[in-house]
Amino acid sequence: MTSYCILKQSPVDLLLVANETELLGIYFDGRSHVPAERSAWSLEPRHPVLRATQEQLEEFLAGKRTRFSLPFKLRGTEFQERVWREISRIPYGQTISYGELARRAGNPRAIRAAGMNTGRNPVAIVVPCHRVIGKDGSITGYAGGLEWKRRLLNLEKQPL
Repeated sequence: MTSYCILKQSPVDLLLVANETELLGIYFDGRSHVPAERSAWSLEPRHPVLRATQEQLEEFLAGKRTRFSLPFKLRGTEFQERVWREISRIPYGQTISYGELARRAGNPRAIRAAGMNTGRNPVAIVVPCHRVIGKDGSITGYAGGLEWKRRLLNLEKQPL
């Protein structure tokens, strides 16, 4: 059974989704890429995986956590999974460009595809797609909106 809960955050709430044993998604509620099957999910704010996710996200957003320890598996095409794995390797407080991400994912010419798949990351924040920026250092595209992306990047600039 798929369960969900909402983590109230500004500027956009986070929709957390899990099955019995692992996190399936962290989505920006009301934004694109939220799975359509949401109506079949069960609201379970006490679900153990969702509670752990909520706790770790709150710690991260409070500047008290730099890494996540949550059970999840990324499911996508081979290229999507490579992109998401490479995003997961970007250290806290650092950024790379979409071009560098495409290169690391094994296809340096697939910059747009890397960018598109960054936006389809099913586990936002935990797989830190906010750390991928424009070649010129600009803050571009983010499923949660640019305000969220700036917030996360600024958070990671603060000393712990």
